[in-house]
Amino acid sequence: MKKTRYTFQRSEKTTAEHCCVPLCSASAKFNSILSFHKFPKDGEIRRRWIVNVRREDFTIGHHTRVCSRHFQSEDVNEPAEGGRRRLKPGAVPVLFHWNNYTLGERRLGVWERQQRDRPDTMVTDDEVDDTAGDVDVACAINVHDYSTSPEPALVDMVLEENQRLREEVAQLRQQMEEITLKQRFGLQRFAGSDKDIRFFTRFSTYDHLMRFWQVIEPSLQYMMRVTKTSGEPPRQSTMGQSLLPVDQLFLFLNYLTMAVKQNDLADRYGIHQSTVSRIVLSWSNFLYAVLGAQCIWMSPEKIKEYMPPEFKDYADTTVILDCTEVRCQTPTSPLLQSEVYSSYKSHCTLKGMIGMAPHGAVTFVSPLYAGSVSDKQLLVESGINKLLRPDSAIMVDRGFLVDNCVPCKVYRPAFLAGRKQMTAEEVRETQSIAHLRVHVERLIRRLKEHKLFNTVIPLNMFGNINQLFVVACLLLNYQSGPLVKAWAK
Repeated sequence: MKKTRYTFQRSEKTTAEHCCVPLCSASAKFNSILSFHKFPKDGEIRRRWIVNVRREDFTIGHHTRVCSRHFQSEDVNEPAEGGRRRLKPGAVPVLFHWNNYTLGERRLGVWERQQRDRPDTMVTDDEVDDTAGDVDVACAINVHDYSTSPEPALVDMVLEENQRLREEVAQLRQQMEEITLKQRFGLQRFAGSDKDIRFFTRFSTYDHLMRFWQVIEPSLQYMMRVTKTSGEPPRQSTMGQSLLPVDQLFLFLNYLTMAVKQNDLADRYGIHQSTVSRIVLSWSNFLYAVLGAQCIWMSPEKIKEYMPPEFKDYADTTVILDCTEVRCQTPTSPLLQSEVYSSYKSHCTLKGMIGMAPHGAVTFVSPLYAGSVSDKQLLVESGINKLLRPDSAIMVDRGFLVDNCVPCKVYRPAFLAGRKQMTAEEVRETQSIAHLRVHVERLIRRLKEHKLFNTVIPLNMFGNINQLFVVACLLLNYQSGPLVKAWAK
């Protein structure tokens, strides 16, 4: 078939409609012999047009057109003089550059390709009757009796084969699910490696993590999955439904433990970055509510029950307090810079206080404050005074000059206070207190193993950083073993 060649010709039309088909440069302004047609309104025919045109991420607009050279001649109604060329109902573009504007010869079907006997050579019923005694002729003729029932043994054989195939398909599906589960990034992929569980979650073992999951799982029905749509209150959402709830927890622990960027987590888990952001926000609020609802402050009687023998000289100690600072991004406002600037760290920080029972459990966590706040002011603002009793004591560092701020005794290393040297008794007391107080610094080091708090906190996280900080501190009571192995008893 000879290919029709179209040349560019100036048209009297003022419109400049173009053909949307790839590799087609037809324009209404230069081709007066072509007509340009809109996409049909019928959904099925419209879909066939889109498939045939071969355009990825194709959006059909008001001026989207397909020129008439892509339709067969029998699909186009030629107009009367002065009229418009229109397509016949159901017409679909089939002529393109990639098929050389031809459809080629039609391929014959199976029935048409197979040679068969002509009607004058076929065996008649009379001939069959005449040759009924001849076995060879009878075998050559296909005589079907559809009313005859199959043998029972044949039916049983087919049923057994069918059942065997069903079982084989079910087994293959299970194997494919297991392979997919192992390849997909999630908790089950690392279930067999306690080393990986420790790396990704800071929980010591997979069994340890599963025990924690059993604690919080009953509360999932009350979990509020929030969205961050501006101008709307938090609401129920279907975010992260492609991930199991335990995998959502695993993703949150990955974010907290490794400080992985959200776009990296989205790529690992095969979800959108906004979904990762909503999962982190929802689980930080959920764990903040669930873990924060547990009373972690211990009574003096309970503390004495678990008091390590090293504290025999300070048996009335209720809590060991220390502050930690998290570096944050420098604000542009000079006023905010002065508030968050820490003279101790020489950069902008957020500051929080952690309280530890003598046996190593976290019993108090304060919110985060600006880095310029002093240790004394932070202790007063945190509200821990309401928990202290006159017959108890706290153990602090030298910077906590809070003797007149707390209603209890304070164990603190001695100061020189203008003297050249301390007395022998003060030296021994300082060494003894430092030997016991160092465990709260080890606890803070465990907190900083959550690398999110060992990096620079961006300003856009300030709305959620308090929840993340408190959750990370409370998780220390679940993730690892005792600070000192001897205290495990």
